[in-house]
Amino acid sequence: MKRVLILGGTAWLGAEIAAAHRDRGAEVVCLARGESGAAPDGVRLVQGDRLDPHTYGLVPGEWDEVVELAYQPELVRPALEALGERAAHWTLVSSVSVYADSTTAGADEAAQLVVPADLAQYPDAKVAAEQASLAGLGDRLLIARPGLIVGPGDPSDRAGYWLARLSRGGRVVAPTFHERWVQLIDVADLASWIATAGGAGSTGSVNAVGEVHTMEQFFGQVRAVTGFSGEMVHLDDESLVGLGVNYWSGPRSLPLWIPMSEAGFMQRDGSAFRRQDGSPRSLTQTLERMLDDEVARGVSRERRAGLSPQTEAAILAAAGR
Repeated sequence: MKRVLILGGTAWLGAEIAAAHRDRGAEVVCLARGESGAAPDGVRLVQGDRLDPHTYGLVPGEWDEVVELAYQPELVRPALEALGERAAHWTLVSSVSVYADSTTAGADEAAQLVVPADLAQYPDAKVAAEQASLAGLGDRLLIARPGLIVGPGDPSDRAGYWLARLSRGGRVVAPTFHERWVQLIDVADLASWIATAGGAGSTGSVNAVGEVHTMEQFFGQVRAVTGFSGEMVHLDDESLVGLGVNYWSGPRSLPLWIPMSEAGFMQRDGSAFRRQDGSPRSLTQTLERMLDDEVARGVSRERRAGLSPQTEAAILAAAGR
């Protein structure tokens, strides 16, 4: 039986990866503080603070696979030092945010990376984590670079905002769709691939991304899944920015809306992922899973991303729409 250590494993993606390895018959241990929740059924949680260098003594022995979800240097480097020689294979979950150029559509894994000058910045820290892992592990390392991860339980509320919002109906503030794209990866598909690739000893860097859809196609699918029959009020970028609406995520935002200059971010080449048995489900299937989850959690709940009903009404009034 293979021994798999997940550094994390009680939060969203980590728990999915732990469950995927468990379902493949591995003995799975999660090393985490446990503050994000319990480990999945059948997975052992070892509670420990990774800022304490003695914590890694709680997970002795050799490991067939280690999965690292963190990117902060103070977490990544001590783990490599403590566990690197005890791991037959290592998977680092990185991000497509590591790429320096977000203007070019279809860029693959050979694209230039950000220079990690400021490790307080997410892309810089992710690149630094990749570099440290490569230096410590060499040809035992798989670097998974997901795009936007979505699915049930998503704590960011990004794509889920739109399922909930359209399910409520009415007049919906939206960006213009022309020359915009959406590229998502279902959390379950990502976790399944990470477990499969790790078990097979795959190495190198892989953009773990789904199919590219135009934004119009994406919203067409959201309309169909939610049964939306209301009106989408499209405002151009200048108007939205002028009204204090933020790109991408967070409070007072329109999730999935990014500047036109960064359109390549949602159009990464995923051919290496598919060659290595990455198998994203259809967009409709993912949206149906997300809608069920949004309904269960409450489509009118407070969110970490999107517009509140009051803010949306104020924006429509200020825009004269």
